[in-house]
Amino acid sequence: MEGGSAPAPAPAPAEEGDGCAGLWELPVERCERRPECGRCSRPQKVCLCPFLPIHPLKVSTCLYIIQHPAEESRVLRTVPLLAACLPPDKYKILVGRRFSEDRYPELATVCRNPNTLILYPGAEATNLEEVAVMYSRPSVMIIIDGTWSQAKDIFYKNSLFRLPKQVQLKPNISSQYVIRTQPTNTCLSTLECAAVALSIMEKNKSIQETILRPLQALCSFQLQHGAQIHHSKEHLLKNGLYDKPMPKNKRKLRRMELLVNNVKI
Repeated sequence: MEGGSAPAPAPAPAEEGDGCAGLWELPVERCERRPECGRCSRPQKVCLCPFLPIHPLKVSTCLYIIQHPAEESRVLRTVPLLAACLPPDKYKILVGRRFSEDRYPELATVCRNPNTLILYPGAEATNLEEVAVMYSRPSVMIIIDGTWSQAKDIFYKNSLFRLPKQVQLKPNISSQYVIRTQPTNTCLSTLECAAVALSIMEKNKSIQETILRPLQALCSFQLQHGAQIHHSKEHLLKNGLYDKPMPKNKRKLRRMELLVNNVKI
């Protein structure tokens, strides 16, 4: 404009990423994990050791826990509580999805031992109460730790786990692990399965009560601090409370129909 001041030059277009200029130089605060208890693996502020046995339980049965890798990162996992109840030489935790004889020769030897049982329900499984009468102690029991779909994948894709005698628990026990959703009302956590199985094998009912005590304390604490009771998927479906979209996958949809109709899956 003649006689006027020249217009200010237009700002140069900002290059991509200029909006973050300077942010990269800001100090990054490290997120430190809360100190954990060395025995129960819980944060020290919510340690469950007061609910664990003072001394490890005296058992002759040895547990092999076959743990799916996803269980390692779960906050509310139960295997550390189970391990804290047992002598170190009476349990072993193996993490993975595939277990070949070449990579796990010790496990292969265990699976071929006639005194080894694997706890996994199914048409081929015998009730543990019937088997325990015939088995001489000490014995070994394999338990798969993971969601039901993960456990199924591990069991059927590892031929070693078809070698031991397959056993199951009677379906008359309801889970006390109420802060995690189970497929059916009688599905139990790994800790609960181990507690019931050991009490049967050792013929000592107090073992079950002792192992379940820290689980009951864990659930009680979580519920007092905002957690909600998780009903089983079976309960939600039967009572019209299932609020998630129904699966489009026909196999998953069929499984849900079986749950509603009380068909064992």
